[in-house]
Amino acid sequence: MVAKPSTLGDVARLAQVSIGTASKALNGRGSMRPATRQRVQEAAAALRFSVAGPVLQAALRPRSGTVGLLTDDPGGRFALPILTGVEDALGPDHLSVLLCDTRGDLAREQHHLRALLARGVDGLIVVGHRGDPRPPLATPPPVPVVYALSPSRDPRDVSVAGDDHAAGALAARHVLALGRRRVVIVGGDPRYAAALRRADGAVAALASAGLEAAAPPVFGAWSEEWGRAAVHRLLDRGTGLDAVLCGSDQIARGAVDALLARGRRIPLDVAVVGHDNWEELAAHASPAVTSVDLNLAGIGERAAELLTEAWAGAGQRAGTELVPARLVVRATTVTGS
Repeated sequence: MVAKPSTLGDVARLAQVSIGTASKALNGRGSMRPATRQRVQEAAAALRFSVAGPVLQAALRPRSGTVGLLTDDPGGRFALPILTGVEDALGPDHLSVLLCDTRGDLAREQHHLRALLARGVDGLIVVGHRGDPRPPLATPPPVPVVYALSPSRDPRDVSVAGDDHAAGALAARHVLALGRRRVVIVGGDPRYAAALRRADGAVAALASAGLEAAAPPVFGAWSEEWGRAAVHRLLDRGTGLDAVLCGSDQIARGAVDALLARGRRIPLDVAVVGHDNWEELAAHASPAVTSVDLNLAGIGERAAELLTEAWAGAGQRAGTELVPARLVVRATTVTGS
């Protein structure tokens, strides 16, 4: 049986460095300690990695130092934190990001795509404004592409997204750890996959603790009005509750308003958790809202890293990679926060 040829990734693993560092060490670019460069060269020799092979030649191709970012996020609510993560990851390599707003229009997307390719961008990051899968680019470009937040429907593409199911479970486990046992779920617009996945994650976490939600999950809009209406409706029905898991920070703000209007103390009587960690809404609310942060900057950083791996000749990993969420604890669940 013929052995498979070694890859740049194999060299990087053996030398215990990143793929980008391995590429620079072998082609003489970049600054690094002589011992690091020697370790990479020795690993390449041990693996009989061909420095003149097509993998490294792909890594050595001329580049423009620019990346295109296509987004359909009209207000930049999701795209801008992702852009920040991309720039943080690419900044040390002095790469620039060109941002184009497609406004959700296919013709505009094609126009911007042609313009970016004409400028010679080295890669593309396609950013959505919701977690639902999106169609792949109509014309496959000749540069690496990573889809961020909204994964491509084509499983052969490379995508990075938030883990909404795990985020919902994280919110539920938080209130369970606080001793809450009568938990209700007020979700967002059910036409969004994220609303359903967050609720499913919370239900699964409750089930793992041997509990059911105090009422079936309810869904509506991504708004404070819906949060208020949903909580009033649950209380009017006599639902006993000591925690409300909300599909967004807007919904959580409305839920807090309704609970306070009904004489419930927060968090003594009822704990409230939101999603998205939108600072303007969550951190500056009164009381400040505990929220699950989907780590949008982390999604951007990982998308940029995947482009870097492709440039280094490591190829692109097909499928969707999920970035873990984190909990930001504030006054709606823990006193003194």
